Amino acid sequence: MFISFFRAIKFSVQDVARNIWLSLVTIIILVLTLFTVNMLLVVKVVGQTAVDAIKEKIDINLFLKTDAPEDRIEALRIKIASLPEVKSVDYVSKAAAMEEFKQKHQDNPEILNALNELGKNPLTPTLVIKPKNMEVFNDLINQLNTIEDDIIESRNFANYKTMLEKINAITDKVSKAAYGLSLIFIFISILVIYNSVRVAIYTHKKEIIIMRLVGASNWFIQLPYLFSSIIYTLFGVAVVMLIFWPFLNLLQPYLETFFVSYNVNLVQYFYGNILNIFGIQFAVASAINILASLIAVRRYSKI
Repeated sequence: MFISFFRAIKFSVQDVARNIWLSLVTIIILVLTLFTVNMLLVVKVVGQTAVDAIKEKIDINLFLKTDAPEDRIEALRIKIASLPEVKSVDYVSKAAAMEEFKQKHQDNPEILNALNELGKNPLTPTLVIKPKNMEVFNDLINQLNTIEDDIIESRNFANYKTMLEKINAITDKVSKAAYGLSLIFIFISILVIYNSVRVAIYTHKKEIIIMRLVGASNWFIQLPYLFSSIIYTLFGVAVVMLIFWPFLNLLQPYLETFFVSYNVNLVQYFYGNILNIFGIQFAVASAINILASLIAVRRYSKI
């Protein structure tokens, strides 16, 4: 049994080598398919990172009057913190706001010089409110609008929900396009594998006849062509891995520039999940290619 198994592998390797151009076309189609699938994964990771980055920045600012007493500020903070939609409320004093402003603009001497010439702290104390989640964001704004206190100078209710919905809509559109492209390449891959097996069977027509005359079983005749589909998949996954690493390294600096102060590392993500990502792709692609090969050999190997 083991001898027959290794002979089948040997025959499949020889067949791939003999039909090198057909094998090359098959592998290229598989590479395009797998590359598209991995691009879909990149879009999902980047889209989720963008959403998470915005969620980290979501807060509501209540700007207070500069002469507001500390005890009234604390009372207002406690009142807002007791709302069921609130996750946390942080008080940022004038001094803390100024220090944060200077840190943020430390590389811009013009702003710092203008601030020094002003001679006073123009910033106001602020209550920074974080909602529990985006689902309660609008309810929280409505609750805050009902709070009347003369120490409140102004309110900043940026519409983060609309921003998140736009990002999700863009991500969904790109994902749908990638899904469609992936399905097209998968269909083409099935046709190419099917045709490759058919051509290989016709190429070895005389050999198959001789095998049948000497009593070879159907599985011994058909098994090499099934192994060929696995070899195509193995080469396809290997080539995609070799192509994808330089691509990710080329893309990474642009992502770091776009997501400033956020840890967006696609190279690290793919490296940390290499077995899951490419292992699953190899298993699924092998199953699809074996199925296409099996249909072809069942139909054309009855010589």
